[in-house]
Amino acid sequence: MLVRPHPHPGPLRGAARRLARLHIGRDERGDVPGWVLIVVMSAGLVAGLTAVAGPQLRAMLESALSSVGG
Repeated sequence: MLVRPHPHPGPLRGAARRLARLHIGRDERGDVPGWVLIVVMSAGLVAGLTAVAGPQLRAMLESALSSVGG
């Protein structure tokens, strides 16, 4: 018994095939600028928060450590 595929496989199956075709042979190095941007923005946020709330955060940390240390 020969089973034939449905003539209209549906939008999801067709989309999956198109995505697979796009991914075949794709160079992953093309995404490096995106990761660099994420890292630089994260570093900027940490630097900004440290500049604005550094003394308060340091006081909270010292208070928490002193209460635990006895």
